[in-house]
Amino acid sequence: MHGQVTRAQGIFSPRATHHTFALDYIAANLDAPAVVLHYPSRKELIRELRKGPAIVGVSFLLATFHRMKEIVGLIRKHAPQARVVLGGYGTVLDDKTLSPYADHICREEGVGFFRALLGEPPRPLPYDHPLVVSTLRVLSAPVGRTGMIFAGLGCPHGCDFCCTSHFFKRRHVRLLPTGDDIFRVIERYLEIDPQMSFTILDEDFLIAKDRATRLRELVQARGTPLSIFAFATVKALSRMTPRELLETGIDGIWVGYEGKRSGFAKQQGRPVEELIPDLQSHGISVLTSMILGFDYQTPDIVRAELSGLLALQPTLAQFLIYGPTPGTPFFERVMQEGRLQPELAEDPERYYKACDGFTAMVRHPSLTAAEIEALQRECFETDNRVLGPSVLRTIQVWLQGWKRYHDADSAYLRAKAARWADEIRQAYPVLPLAKRWGPNPEAAARLQAEIEAALGPPSLARRCLAWAAPLAAAWTRFTLQHDFFQHPRLQRRSYRCSRWPLRPGTIGSLRVDIERSLKPTVVKLEGALDRASAQRLAAGILSHLKTTDAHVHLVVAEGTHATQRPLRILEKWLTRQRHRVSVAIPSTPPIWRMLDLNKSC
Repeated sequence: MHGQVTRAQGIFSPRATHHTFALDYIAANLDAPAVVLHYPSRKELIRELRKGPAIVGVSFLLATFHRMKEIVGLIRKHAPQARVVLGGYGTVLDDKTLSPYADHICREEGVGFFRALLGEPPRPLPYDHPLVVSTLRVLSAPVGRTGMIFAGLGCPHGCDFCCTSHFFKRRHVRLLPTGDDIFRVIERYLEIDPQMSFTILDEDFLIAKDRATRLRELVQARGTPLSIFAFATVKALSRMTPRELLETGIDGIWVGYEGKRSGFAKQQGRPVEELIPDLQSHGISVLTSMILGFDYQTPDIVRAELSGLLALQPTLAQFLIYGPTPGTPFFERVMQEGRLQPELAEDPERYYKACDGFTAMVRHPSLTAAEIEALQRECFETDNRVLGPSVLRTIQVWLQGWKRYHDADSAYLRAKAARWADEIRQAYPVLPLAKRWGPNPEAAARLQAEIEAALGPPSLARRCLAWAAPLAAAWTRFTLQHDFFQHPRLQRRSYRCSRWPLRPGTIGSLRVDIERSLKPTVVKLEGALDRASAQRLAAGILSHLKTTDAHVHLVVAEGTHATQRPLRILEKWLTRQRHRVSVAIPSTPPIWRMLDLNKSC
């Protein structure tokens, strides 16, 4: 968020640390034990490599090519027996470039690739969905948790600069094929935190209208107001009303504004001059992205397009430089025309590092690279100066939604308005701070007065937090200036690495079968349960719950033998997690009734 969108908003910039979600997704869907490292230091990576892994997967982007080389060097030195698999969008580079660093290259959907590499049987979609939670911070304080939902890969629109679209040959791969699949993931997250927000990762989520329609039906049937942020196009958004989006749980949208003359097919539909204000008037936050560096653009045209965008008052805005990525039509055109900046053409690794959205890489008809990069900085700074911090804009959009729906004819939308009101009250402490240190104190004062007129004065607790907010702001400014606590620590996640992992097979005389899905993991038991198998089964279930945050449903086959002692062991261990374990008890033998975990609730 900060690096790509709110980078000019200083202490008011929201911040979150995101992980390479694909690594957890792959690890969760293998049968072999797996460990995922997020943000390891050199020392921490070496410590893990010395444990002797058989395969090490490295995900990278073009801009992190140099880091990939460094990591592969450490792998070759400290785990020479390991096979290296390269994956991620950095693999748009050809085999000649990547083969010195890789034993295998994954340029497809990763779960299927790794299962084939490991000799594991194919698994049908939908795969198991890991629960990955991101914490958003404002003024160094946590303000919300977001559950990441991996709904799809690729995009059929095929914009000439888009790596993700052309990487998958303009195909849309539904990782969660139906609305039911998505809703089951949502319900699992809500069991962790009933106020969890969500981000659906899919290039154009609404393009699969059948899936969105079914999700809307399920959200309405549940009746709990949701907060979902999704990626969409003007074309897809034009097929739904703002009310339908809200009823689907969507109250945040990322949509490409790009450029007025960019001509991408995805922009067909309602004029953005109508669409963006209409969405925000219903309480739907809009993040727009604008591109700089199109051939037709001059400084005057860029400023005119920026002025037109800011007139729509988007909640958030991103400004990136038009860049060529291997595998895209834009890259092919740039190379054919010899327009890559000479210093980048002569040094491929310098070019890779420049693929960050903030470096002008192409010789422009009328602008120098320095002018394009300066215009980009100007856009970010003007956005903040004219419209103010995005946290205030978000509050303003919530207030618009509350005004429209707090007395709506729909019980769901009234509940959604009540959630907006709670979120506005929670955000109150930032308003006095924006009046003091924000770029537009008058706008912050007007917003505070408007909120108090609509929702009443803040509570004593909120006022106390507002008094403390300057201290939080000062601390945030200090940490930013001195680069303290800005770098994430290692997060190590292990999958099926416990001494007794939950796996199908035979434990003594007990046969264990497992069905993994987005529903609770189903564990089927048949045969005879003794003390040793009870201990191993319980340990495996607890390990599975610890690493996946899933539910487990035990299904005991009729006639499965057991005695009192192993059942007591199983009951004692599983009672710790009884809110996440259910048991289908057989009618015979009757001794299994003592495993009814609900009786202890």
